[in-house]
Amino acid sequence: MGPIKTIKKKKRAEKKVDRNVLLAAAATTSASAAASANDDDDDSSSQSLDWWDGFSRRISGGSTDPKTFESVFKISRKTFDYICSLVKADFTAKPANFSDSNGKPLSLNDRVAVALRRLGSGESLSVIGETFGMNQSTVSQITWRFVESMEERAMHHISWPSKLDEVKSKFEKISGLPNCCGAIDITHIVMNLPAVEPSNKVWLDGEKNFSMILQAVVDPDMRFLDVIAGWPGSLSDDVVLKNSGFFKLVEKGRRLNGEKFQLSERTELREYIVGDSGFPLLPWLLTPYQGKPMSLPQTEFNKRHSEARKATQMAFSKLKDRWRIINGVMWMPDRNRLPRIIFVCCLLHNILIDMDDQTLDDQPLSQQHDMNYRQRSCKLADEASSVLRDELSNQLWGKNSSA
Repeated sequence: MGPIKTIKKKKRAEKKVDRNVLLAAAATTSASAAASANDDDDDSSSQSLDWWDGFSRRISGGSTDPKTFESVFKISRKTFDYICSLVKADFTAKPANFSDSNGKPLSLNDRVAVALRRLGSGESLSVIGETFGMNQSTVSQITWRFVESMEERAMHHISWPSKLDEVKSKFEKISGLPNCCGAIDITHIVMNLPAVEPSNKVWLDGEKNFSMILQAVVDPDMRFLDVIAGWPGSLSDDVVLKNSGFFKLVEKGRRLNGEKFQLSERTELREYIVGDSGFPLLPWLLTPYQGKPMSLPQTEFNKRHSEARKATQMAFSKLKDRWRIINGVMWMPDRNRLPRIIFVCCLLHNILIDMDDQTLDDQPLSQQHDMNYRQRSCKLADEASSVLRDELSNQLWGKNSSA
């Protein structure tokens, strides 16, 4: 069984994210937030000059404090306005008439607020509907329209960098590992499925949970560079990797194909990523040493390797902490739609980074993104890669000893 596609088959040219453009767009949208609601089918005539003033009275007892906004949506108003600008064309196109339980048309901001609250809180459709004064089907339709729009309009927020110099430099500063271009890991999205249905057994993972796998490569800033979601939790990390588009691109020489690092007179170190012991040791994927006892160089390598991999652990923890629809246990989700919801949560995660949105950054992260999941081990190892890892370990230990 293959993963469910997270994006439409139509290919799109990758767009480099320009932070200045993002900030300018956000500023423009923020300045015209009230006016934009006048467009198409919005009902701004019955709203206050600032959308949040009226909206907050419905959900938080009248408080318009910015911190209240941030606690409700887990993002800043600037980022909220930018997201509204992304989906505006899709949400105001006909037919798209959404209204609350009193028949009052919902503005663009109202709709985005509903979708973000659903994704961010993980609350049920009934709870969201009660909070926002609308029926469950409206909440569901708005959320799905938002997911579809974000897939189309925000794809440029997840892309493989055209230049990796800065990524390599940051990884080396963090861990001492030269020429490292990313860290890879997987996390489980746990689901509640009927155990009596035989077809559901494929989703049963090693911890006896029904789950769906999200695999991601991240940079040192916890930004997702490549993601795939949809594989059943019963599959091992190496199987998911080898069936991913990322694996195929690397094997075809279209990823991790940049400048090599001169490790010694005879040995060059190609671009690579790091992964835990659940992944195979490959020429472009370095995994830690397993078993005991270990030599001092091996122990030092594992220490540095672990420092580099913290980026993925923190990224997944942050993703699940902020977008709680994929945290905890999902009640019988639509498994055709779930990968796309996961993907959009990853897009939103990156947007926060691109917008330099530090909302809630001062709150402690969960210690683990996969609580109660034991580390799996993969014994597959490329012989030449094993020799290369030894040489890298010895060189790093030599530098450490002479320092």
